Formats: sequence, structure tokens, C-alpha cells
Amino acid sequence: MAETSLNVLVIGGGGREHALAWALAKSERVRKVYVAPGNGGTAGGKIENVAIGHSAGDFAALVEFAQTQNVGLVVPGPEQPLVDGIADAFKKVGIPTFGPSARAARIEGSKAFSKDFMKKHGIPTAAYGNFTDYKKACAFVESATFDVVIKASGLAAGKGVLMPTTKQEALQALKAVMVDREFGDAGSEVVVEELLVGQEISVLAVSDGYTIASFPAAQDHKRAYDGDAGPNTGGMGAYAPAPVATPELMQKIHKSVLQPSIDGMRRDGFPFVGCLFTGFMLTADGPKVLEYNCRFGDPETEAVLPLLAESCDLAEVFLAAAEGRLDAVPLQFRDGFSATVVVASGGYPGSYVKGRAIAFEPTAHDTHVFHAGTACDGSRVVTAGGRVLAVTGVSDSVQGALDRAYAGVATVSFDGAFHRTDIGFRALSQPREGLSYADAGVDIDAGNRLVDLIKPIVKATRRPGTDSDIGGFGGVFDLKATGYKDPVLVSATDGVGTKLKIAHETRVHDTVGVDLVAMQVNDIIVQGAEPLFFLDYYACGHLDVEATRDFVRGVADGCVQAGCALIGGETAEMPGLYAAGEYDVAGFAVGAVERSEILPRMDDIGADDVLVGLASSGIHSNGFSLVRKVVERAGLSFDSACPWTDGQTVGQALLTPTRIYVKPLLPLVRRRLVKAMAHITGGGFTDNVPRVLPKNVCAEIDAQKWELPQVFRWIKRAGNIAADEMARTFNCGIGMVLVVAPGDVRDVVEALAEGGEQAYVIGRINAANDANQGTATTINTDAW
Repeated sequence: MAETSLNVLVIGGGGREHALAWALAKSERVRKVYVAPGNGGTAGGKIENVAIGHSAGDFAALVEFAQTQNVGLVVPGPEQPLVDGIADAFKKVGIPTFGPSARAARIEGSKAFSKDFMKKHGIPTAAYGNFTDYKKACAFVESATFDVVIKASGLAAGKGVLMPTTKQEALQALKAVMVDREFGDAGSEVVVEELLVGQEISVLAVSDGYTIASFPAAQDHKRAYDGDAGPNTGGMGAYAPAPVATPELMQKIHKSVLQPSIDGMRRDGFPFVGCLFTGFMLTADGPKVLEYNCRFGDPETEAVLPLLAESCDLAEVFLAAAEGRLDAVPLQFRDGFSATVVVASGGYPGSYVKGRAIAFEPTAHDTHVFHAGTACDGSRVVTAGGRVLAVTGVSDSVQGALDRAYAGVATVSFDGAFHRTDIGFRALSQPREGLSYADAGVDIDAGNRLVDLIKPIVKATRRPGTDSDIGGFGGVFDLKATGYKDPVLVSATDGVGTKLKIAHETRVHDTVGVDLVAMQVNDIIVQGAEPLFFLDYYACGHLDVEATRDFVRGVADGCVQAGCALIGGETAEMPGLYAAGEYDVAGFAVGAVERSEILPRMDDIGADDVLVGLASSGIHSNGFSLVRKVVERAGLSFDSACPWTDGQTVGQALLTPTRIYVKPLLPLVRRRLVKAMAHITGGGFTDNVPRVLPKNVCAEIDAQKWELPQVFRWIKRAGNIAADEMARTFNCGIGMVLVVAPGDVRDVVEALAEGGEQAYVIGRINAANDANQGTATTINTDAW
């Protein structure tokens, strides 16, 4: 452990801040914890109150104090100063701050912004609409086919969420927020969203902008009175970990929400450093985000911090997050449960009396009394807010934690005090249900829905030999119906590679379906064969029916382009093997060629034969590990404007599907105008052209014979990639190379042009010596 040297400044004065100061003061490294302004219970031991507020007008005084006292870590508690930019104020003077920038704090400061962010990054949430126009908001409510929730977009001290039970109440709520301005400027924009049904959980998580580590999930109680009756409050109690938040569920939440949220904020230019507090509704369709908060929750903080392991130094964790090295410091917890009961002033959440003296008695082991709305009046501690105290108990069971918390509540008293007596009732009544395959993460019903959705898509690929009907145990193809006399079957299998990562991030799935087909059928045509049928394999962690349908639509499109039938496939849902939103694909194709027509005809290839190149549609499906590295080095995201073509994003341009060459090449093959063909995939010209050459010749490709497409020029320049490396990695604008007799070149080029292909004479076949036999060399690459 480092020497005692760290001074910490906690900003705020509630129960959350007391719990934070208490946990930080346990660190052996921490010398002093200042709390600004603190409350009647925060001061003592290492902890000292500072009489400075936390409004925007106080920032300069807070910064000056931190510099004077040699503060090495700042921990803002409330949301308003974070939204106002308090973390930025400390960052300007170089003081590490565990809290998000003002830009990142918009995730809580504007509900409209956060909903749009979730939509952009595929974070599961309720259907919604954002409105600044009152009449349009009303029209949305009138037309909605679901019950709605009305949310003031801005900060409203936790009170800006209205839950009407009828359309009339919803319209009245809109008027109260948007016209009557019940929540002031916070209601200048509203979010109208679908009412989600299920249990709620709260997940607090620490992030440095890259790594995210969560506390045990908590469940709180918002209503003021027992039985979830009465008005909404800031929270009357909480417990953690919530039994409903199973390890499997938490893993799913991390993969489908927490990590994608942190990654999305970083990609969008406002990396999130601090505590991301995410509220979830556990719906029948899985966990969905209710809202983000940019800070620790209250009373959830009072419940989760006592669960930290004795070996876990919270000051080290926060400092590591502020310095971008959270992956080096573990966030660890003790076994057991905690429960927090809030003791409130009579009348809360309405009006209440302040200044009532509070009496305290000693508490038992593993019981903590955190002050929220308290103040010092001489030697007395008095009430100074609605939620006065948060009493937490820790034990090895939920019931034991509740017993300790309520025993702790009995040690405090003041006039008018009240608390709920049923905190934790959901946890205590949680049934232990039997498991199903769906509980393991495999949704058989979703698979059946997918088959129904794609049947008409697949049917469009039928051709002689099959009706392209799916759903059986295997695909059937009648080879006799194709008319071949002495056929040889040619098969190919391949995937799409890391181009899929771009599809995952941009959520565009159909083009990679075309790529998958192209990789197989282009390999089959180079053997002189006609592709006949295709099967696909799609593997994922969780089946997204719509995304999978779009992928299969792309596969079907590729099959139509190639003239082959999609006769079957496999969709494998494997929870835990793939991250949320990710999948992998593979394809298998079979073609046929008359035995006498198989390519390459190596005995016919000789010196002076000509190389004809067919233009590619772009990068096709190889080299994307390098492409993604270049994009990252250039400081771009896949949502950035494309620097090499107008009107597209980087992701859209890179997802241009692989060109399928089957239909224009088959007539040339059957006329015996082509001696050999090379599909230019991974390995570029350097590795692919030699695969069709006899040992007594070599190939010379002249890079001056065609113009290097702009996408490759940008990749070469942005990645500072050598020309030889380009030639052995990418197709560089030529997706297929034909070996043609000199006398047939004109006929081949003209036929290809009629078929819609751009063809170039790009080189020749030369006699080889011992040093270059069976090789391909690209010359004049300085033209690139």
C-alpha cells in the first residue's frame, strides 16, 4: 500500500456523499477526506466538512480550495454540478476527478439525448418519441398503441417522471410539463415512451472510458409508504445484491448495455469517466434501460458501498478510473447482502419541518447510519431535509441484513420520523423457479419466428434442381435437372472475416450476407463451375430475429446474383460464446462443371498469354483487420463522414458488398475463352495468381494499367502502407484475374463489357527461370 498522502474532496451533502466519504476514508493511502459542504454527520476522524456549496458559481472556490489543500482526487456526488461542468473545471487545473465531463453528463442531463444515444448504439430500451412541440407530443400520445410514461428531458430533482394510467391523464401530464412548466425549463423538451412492465433494478458501475466494472445490482423503493403506496420519493430504501439479478443476467447486462454504452460514448467523442448508474426494467423480452444517471444513486450507494471487500481500496479504484487505468485495479466485494432503510421527516415528500433534534444510540456490528438531511446546531444534530438518515445493515442473507438495518433504525429518533417497514419485500418473496432452455439464453420460439420470416426470402432463390423450401433436416438438390452429362462437383467454404465487426457496430447486416455468398461462388467459378446451391451458418450469443433476417436477405440476394439456390442453413444460439450484438457466419456452396471443362487448363498456359483484370467493387471481404486499424489510427469511427467518397459514412462505404462475377464469366468459360482465373482475396495478387500457374511460367502485373480506387489510396496514405504490402493484402481494385490467349483478349473484354463488367488488360505471362517460376510480380506500383 502506498504511503498515506492522498487528500480527497467529495462534493455534496447528502447520504450518498456521507457513504462515499466513509468508504474513501477507510483507505490507508488517504490522509484527509474533505466534504463540501457535508452535513451533520459527515465530519469526524479523517473526514472534515468544508463550507463551500456546489452550484456553478461555487466552482472557482472549490478549485481554489482543492489547489490550496493539495487535493489529489475529486469525487462529485450530485448530478447538477456534473451537468454544469464541475469535472471540466478540475480537469483544467490537472486534478484527477472521478466524474464525467459536461458532455458525458448529458447522458443524464437530457433524457432526449440519452434516448437518441441508446437508439444509435442499439441499447435495448422502450419505444419513444422526443418532443419540443406540445401538439406533436399530444398527437404521439393519441396514436400510441401502448401505455406511456411522460418524462421531462432535463434535470428535475428526480421528480420529472409521470406515469399516467389513461390517455386523458397522459395528455394532462403533457400540459403540466410543457405548458404549465411544472418542472421549469426541464420540461421544455419531453420524452414520451412506452411503459415497460417488470421488476426494476439499479446497476452502479465504475468506468474509466474504456473498462467498466459494476457493483452488485440493487433494488430500491420509490414510493413513500408500505405496499408501494403513496407518492414517489427520491428513495425510501434499497437492498443489494437483488436476488433477481442473477450472475447470468448481470453478464448479459454487461455485454448488451454497460460495455456498449461506454464504447458508444467514447466513439461519439465524450468518453465517460465516473459512476454510470443505469436503471433497468426486467421485461419479458430481456433487460431494457429505463434511464442513465451520471453519478452514484441515493440510497443505492448507501446499500452497495458496505459490500466492498476489506481488501478493496475505493480511493485506489476511483483514482485508477480518473487516470484511465481501471483495468489494473480490481473492484471486489464481500459475500453477503446489505439493506438500507431511509428515515424521513414527517410530511416528506411534501412539506416538512426542519430543525428537529435527533437522538442517537450505539449501533450493532455491520450496521451503519449515514446522514442525509442533517445539520449541526451547536452540539446537537438536527433534521435539515426530507430524507434524514439512511441506515444500512449487512449480513449473509437478505433477511439478516434487513433485521440489522431495522435494529439500526430503532437506535435513532426525532419528532415526526417515519420509515417504511417493508423494505426488501420483493427479495423475500422471490420464488425459486425451475429452469428452462430460455433461462439458459436459448430462445427456441425466436428461432421458429426467424424460419417463418425468411421462408419467402429463400423461396426467391429457387432454380432448376430445387424449390428452395427450408425447414427440413437437410437441403435437397436434383443434379439431373441441371442437364449436366458428365459433371464434377466443386465445393467451397468460407466466412466473411473481421468485416463482420463493422456490421456489428453499424448494425447493417444485409451486405455481409452478399459477401458470404460471393466468397464461395467466386471461388467456384474459377474452377469453371456453375454454382448450384448454397447453405449458410449463423452463430450468435443471443438471436436477434430482425438482424438475422436482414443477413439472410443479403445471402438470398447474393444467391440470386450468382444463380444458385439457398437450400438450407443453421442458426446456432450459443449464450456466453459471443458478446451482445455479435455473430459469426460461414457458408458452403456446391457447383458443377463438365469434366472436360475444369479450370485451370495449366497445360494450355504459356508465355505471352495475357492477364485481364475485372474491377472490384471495393475492398471486398479481405484485409479488414488492417483496415480497421487504419481507421482507428486516423481518428475516425464508422459513423464518421467518409474521407474518400461523398455522401456516406466510413462504415457504409466499407460495407460495400463483394462483387459476384459468376454470370458474366460463365459464358466465357463455356466458349473456352479463358484458360484460368484467380479470385483476388486474402494474399492479393502475390499469393492468388500463382495458384493457377504452371511452374514453367510467371505472371507480371502492371499497376499502371488501371487506376487505384480512392478507398485504397486513402488506406495506403492513412496507414503509411508500402505498395508491396498493399499488393499482398488487398485486391487493389481488381477482384478477378483471367488468363487469356492473346488472340481472344478483344472478344473477352467486349463480352465482359456487355455483361456490365469493367475489364483491363493488366499484365502478361512470361517464361520463368529457377528464381521466379510460378510467381506473380506487381510492377510500377509507384503509380499508387
